[in-house]
Amino acid sequence: MMCHVNMFIAQMTRVFPPQDRYGKLRYDMNENPEGLPKEFVDSVLKEITPEFLAIYPEPDRFLRKYAKFVGVEFENVVCTNGSDQAIRYLLETFGEVGKEVVTVAPSFEMYWVNCMLLGYKHVPVAYEADMSIRIEKIVAAINANTRIVVLLNPNNPVGNVYTDEEFSAVQKRAEEVGALVIVDEAYHYFYSKTFLPQALKTSNVVVLRTFSKLMSLAACRLGVVIGNVELVRYVRNLRLTFDTNSIALLFAERLMEHPDIIDDLIKIQQEGKDWLLRELRAKGYWCRDCMGNFIFVRPNHDAHAVSKKLEKGYSILVHPYGNQMLRDFIRVSTGSKAAMQKFLTAFVEIDK
Repeated sequence: MMCHVNMFIAQMTRVFPPQDRYGKLRYDMNENPEGLPKEFVDSVLKEITPEFLAIYPEPDRFLRKYAKFVGVEFENVVCTNGSDQAIRYLLETFGEVGKEVVTVAPSFEMYWVNCMLLGYKHVPVAYEADMSIRIEKIVAAINANTRIVVLLNPNNPVGNVYTDEEFSAVQKRAEEVGALVIVDEAYHYFYSKTFLPQALKTSNVVVLRTFSKLMSLAACRLGVVIGNVELVRYVRNLRLTFDTNSIALLFAERLMEHPDIIDDLIKIQQEGKDWLLRELRAKGYWCRDCMGNFIFVRPNHDAHAVSKKLEKGYSILVHPYGNQMLRDFIRVSTGSKAAMQKFLTAFVEIDK
């Protein structure tokens, strides 16, 4: 007799990120192409002793430092195994089977993936042909069946951002129907405007942050949920006892003690992105600054063909799209000027 399988999981077909990326120039997943300074990494690795590895993770010390770093109280924060885990926790906690989750489309795929796995109805609000989003369409999509509204600020992949007025319109409409607003700020340190103050003073907003992008700890898996005490308490109730590992917590804690490294990472990435945009535009390419650590470029030739040639000929990874609106573009993760020079040299040679 066949064992029972959750129907939502059984009917789902997953597509996971590509493998075999080590040793390649990675401009495809919005990681830092070069990572943290080696001296810093080496200094932290010295603290990972056999005793350290034998002890269960203790996140509170990191969380106290992180709370101070972002200017909130300890009770306002909870950490998770990457922001992927935070998304699952929030959807499980505040969603409801058969009810709706509103996002823009295209957006980070884990929102609609989790909707499918949990039995929620995903309501995508499409971009305009010029890659703008009409806030009135998001507001209009929120109704009595809405349980969660998601705003990525900036959004991946398109890169739009929201004004205070636009955010307020969404937040107030969501509040009217008792829906949570998730503000995903994965790219916050590349775009400094934040809705964290609104999350702290309202009853229906939480902010997500990650250590995978600017903080360059994608391998360690660490995310943070920030919000008012009551909302964070609900997430704490759901979280696994040990869902963040000690190595991630240690690296993140040490980063909190070295804000100079964080400032340098911001400066280095911005310099590299600005340089790349200037060079591409000088060569006649249409480019879009997507406000995070990534840009869009329209190649002269088929985007998928260019992507394959970059990987095969130069071991360079970029991100093409099947989406109708984005199929003519490649997304390029940005980093230092040196990293961008490597991409540009290969790209111009292939696309000439």
